[in-house]
Formats: sequence, C-alpha cells, structure tokens
Amino acid sequence: MATPSHETLSPVDAAWLRMDTPNNPMVINAIIVFKQPIRAEQWKKILEERFLRFRRFKQRVCNINNAPYWEDDPDFDLDLHVHRIGLPPPGTKKELQALVGDLMSHPIDFSRPPWQMYLVEEYSRGSALIVRLHHCIADGIALIKVLLSMADEYFDPCEVPSISRTKTELFDLLPDFLQAPAKLLASAAKATEQVIASSLKVIDDPTHLWSLARQGLDVTRTLAKLALMPPDSPTIFKGKVGPKKVAAWGQPVPLPTIKQIGKAHGAKINDVAVATVTGALRRYLIERGESPEQVTVRVVIPINLRPFDQADQLGNHFGLVFLELPLGIEDPVERLLEVKRRMDALKHSTEPIVSLGILYMLGLAPRRELQDIVVKLLSQKASAVMSNVPGPQEPLHFDGVPMDKAMFWVPQSGDVGMGLSILSYNGEILFGVMTDAQLVPDPERIATGFMEEFEMLRKQFAPAMPGATDSKKVSAKKRSSTAKRKKSASSKQSPNESS
Repeated sequence: MATPSHETLSPVDAAWLRMDTPNNPMVINAIIVFKQPIRAEQWKKILEERFLRFRRFKQRVCNINNAPYWEDDPDFDLDLHVHRIGLPPPGTKKELQALVGDLMSHPIDFSRPPWQMYLVEEYSRGSALIVRLHHCIADGIALIKVLLSMADEYFDPCEVPSISRTKTELFDLLPDFLQAPAKLLASAAKATEQVIASSLKVIDDPTHLWSLARQGLDVTRTLAKLALMPPDSPTIFKGKVGPKKVAAWGQPVPLPTIKQIGKAHGAKINDVAVATVTGALRRYLIERGESPEQVTVRVVIPINLRPFDQADQLGNHFGLVFLELPLGIEDPVERLLEVKRRMDALKHSTEPIVSLGILYMLGLAPRRELQDIVVKLLSQKASAVMSNVPGPQEPLHFDGVPMDKAMFWVPQSGDVGMGLSILSYNGEILFGVMTDAQLVPDPERIATGFMEEFEMLRKQFAPAMPGATDSKKVSAKKRSSTAKRKKSASSKQSPNESS
C-alpha cells in the first residue's frame, strides 16, 4: 500500500507509462542550442536552482500491485542525470543529429527519476543540450512552462512551481457523459476492467456497438469512428519498427511569414504548418518511387485540453485526433485549403475530449492488455504522430547565456514509425523529424522538403521576408516589457509570497 510520501500517477499519466514498447519507448527527446558556451558546472547550478524546484524531477516511478506511483528517490544524485558528451569531428549539425538519434534509440532508466540531459559543451561556437524524459512526467505544454520558469526572464525564486493535478480537477474537465463512468470506474478496478473491455471490444467486433448504444453511452460514436476507420495504406512509412531511430531538423522559418500565408486564406498558423508538412511527405514518397495519389496516410495529433490557469502543472492533459493528410493534392494552395477544411472539422468534434476520457479509464485498468489494444489501434490507423507546440516569442537566457533555438521530438508507440514536431520560438518555427531507421533512414530529406514547400508558399503569398532589423526591434521591445512586468510584480509581493 502506498505511504503518505507516495503519490499515485494520474490515470492518464499511467496510461502513457504502460504504452511503452521495447522498440518505441514513450520518451520525449529535445535539444536546446545556446549561442555561447555553457559549462557542465554552470548548467548543474541552473538545474539545482530552477529545475529541481519541481519535485517531480527528483522522483522515480515505482509499482505496488501494478499500480504506479511517484516516490522521492532516496539516492538522487544530479551527476547521474547530467552528462558531458562530445561530438566526433568535424562536430557539425550532421554529427549532432546522429548523436540525438543514437540517444533516442535507448529506453529510459526507471531505477531513477526518468529523465537525462547530455551537454555538448562545444558546438557551433556555443553549446547544445540534449534532453530526454519520459512522457509520464508531462506533456509538451507543461514542459514549455518548465522551460520558461528556468529562463532568466521568468525565473522567480519566490515562486514554488506546481507539479500535479487532483482527480477532482480532471473529472471536472470531462464532459458530462464521461464524468459519471469515470467516477464510477475510479472506485472499482474490477468495474473499470469490465467496462473498458466492453467498450474497446468494438475495435475487433463492430457489431458490439449496438449493445453499447442501448446503454446510452455517447462515447460509442467516437469509438465507432475509430473502430471502422480503415488502416493506413502500406506505404514506406508503415511497417514493423526496430530499435534504431534517426533524427533531423530543418532551418528555421519566420513565423510572421507563416501568419501572412495563413491570413491570405483565412487559415491558422497550424493549418499552414500541417499543409507544409503534408507537402514534404508527398515529396518524400515521390523521391522513394511511391505514388502519393489515392493513399491514406493519417497522423495522430495531440490537442491541448489544459486550462490556461493550469499551465504550471505537470502531467499529461491532451486528447488525440486522427487527421488524414491530403497527400494526393499537388497544388500547395489547394492542399492548404483542404487541410484547413479538415482541421476545422476536427476542432468541432468531440474526439479530443473523448480520447482523454478513454485514456483516463485505461489508466485505471489493472490489465496491460487493454493498453495493448490502444497501441494496436494507433499502429494500424496512423503512420505518424504530429505535434505543434507554441513556445515563447521572445529570446530566453539562462544565467545570461542566450538560447538560440530549440527542438523536440514527439514519441510514438507500437509500430508507428515517425514523429513530426513543430516548435515556435522567438519569431521562428522549427520543424523536426524522428523516424525508424528501417522505414525512413534519411529523415533529413523530409526536413529539407518542408523548407522547399515553405518557399513555394512564401513566393506566392508573402511579399517579403520580415527584416532582421524589425525582428530585433520587436524582440527588444518584448524583453523590455517583460522586465517591467516582473519588476512591477516583485515590488508588490513580500519574499514569502508567490507570484
């Protein structure tokens, strides 16, 4: 039985923990590039002062009767989590990408808190930091909050960061038709297993939907859509994955230009980004000798369901939607409009909140077989996971060292062999690709295709690239505004008050 010092994983976090597979660990990989050198002792000082304030990063995952919980690591040693590592000559981006791929091919160590950092002290006149942490700790939105709280512009020694979410808060965020069964299942593990097994039976037996409908469970509508959705086409993106991963990221593209392109067609930034990724995948299929016409390639997209006032809490709070990419459309404008149409339809669907409820109930189930069903579903119905995380739009500094750029790679599960990630920072968007080496051995070609597709859109719809001088003026203005806000806030609180 868990002691008072133990904290049970939320059901959603537990679900992601159990979706680990030997060849696809649920580990978020990220890289931060600094414009100036940063040394190991300097970075460890920053972590001790700013990162480890989040108690979660000093806790490990343990199990009691197959129920995972967090406990403080009695032997926590920061030196076991921060490693100095070098690049083989000539130490360029190519060697750094290879190092990232090598590291992400290994599972995380659960005998200690499930995160690691690797510091490349000399890279491109500065330094690079590779971060690896298990998805059960947090989702992308929460990790951006962690990054912000560590930066000079936002770090507040008087503020004690939050790390958890109560069950009551999570229940309140579920729609009415999921609150009742979730609360019922939370009090009875046996009932959980029976109802979940009954609900997920539709994956293999669609006729079971009628009995669920008679029970008045509206969730069956979404389950039916997932169950009856045909598998993705057998493209080069599909297949049995192996342990070796490869990673790549492209050159940053200006966010103002993305906005201009979207505004010209009534589209959002995310619509333009997804359409550009779609064009890059289309290019890659053609280069590999496959036709993108009349093929079904879906991506699983996480949709943030975290309320704004809970952005400082760790854990996972997102739903999932399946988006079929219009790979068969050659014209970039028509492709963008079709992506917008499909994204708009998903925005008005109940898929994200229903999938969150399903994950919640799955996390309560004691049997691993139920998570395996979801992993099988993802493997059959999708070829990739795509995530778009908005980052800070001003330059960040860590102990005075400026952050140049950042990238992350979303994990996959089962036999999903590709992760597509988009991160915005300081007026730019960076696109990253993580692939299974057996299926897509050269993800840099997809990253290059993203740039080529962006240039096609830019030449048609963006009159000019935003000037560097204007960008610097905007950044300086943001830094001045942030400094004034922080100074004003600190003057209004005592040293023992949190901001």
